[in-house]
Amino acid sequence: MKPNADDGMFACQPELLGLLETLVNVIFCAKDRNGIYVEVNSAFVRRTGKSSKAAVIGTNASDHFAPELVERYEEQDAQVFGSGEPLYDELELIRRPDGRLGWYLTTKLPVRGPGDQGEEIVGLVSVSRDLVAPPDDRIGLDQLRDVVRHIQERFAEPIRLADLAVLADCSEAQLERRMKRVFGVTATQHILRVRVEAATRLLTDTDQPIAQIATNCGFYDQPDFTRRFARLTGTTPAQFRAHASVVETDPS
Repeated sequence: MKPNADDGMFACQPELLGLLETLVNVIFCAKDRNGIYVEVNSAFVRRTGKSSKAAVIGTNASDHFAPELVERYEEQDAQVFGSGEPLYDELELIRRPDGRLGWYLTTKLPVRGPGDQGEEIVGLVSVSRDLVAPPDDRIGLDQLRDVVRHIQERFAEPIRLADLAVLADCSEAQLERRMKRVFGVTATQHILRVRVEAATRLLTDTDQPIAQIATNCGFYDQPDFTRRFARLTGTTPAQFRAHASVVETDPS
């Protein structure tokens, strides 16, 4: 991908866009400095609920997503534009077009090109990869199976990376690499994922107070829970519960 010197937008190689179209579990978009989408793949179009690329290109996030999500995306973009550095492996819980929730890892990279002051950042590209569950035969690795079982059974308790490394009979750094290779996320991210998944079930299926859910799912307190939940999902626990209630009672 390279910037177009004539209009500051992006010109993408057809081969690259063709490749991105084949990656059904990867959501891709390119934006200019104003947050305008200048290129997307079909997976991104489905994410917006629109019927074609033409309905997305030339628009921005606020035309398609809830304000809470727009705020998070703009915060990420501002970080990339402000630092000039990539943003790697942001764990996010995204609602798919069919209504199911799925875990994604998002990476955003700055795109540089000629500007008024010489070469400058003219936009960014973003890729969100769907963390599809790995096959059982990969999860069946004895050492990681013990780690996963421990997290699943004790997510409500404090969990130390050092203790998980002992279960896996390796160093903490080795554990993080093995978890990343098999599950797509580090052990630390996996713990948070399990806790948030448990919280979404309690928010949807029970009327437990949010403070109690925070405690039951291993968060330090309600503010800690709200902050982490909102960063991953783009909504507060209360907003998530309200949305789930609306979806459940919708007669359509």
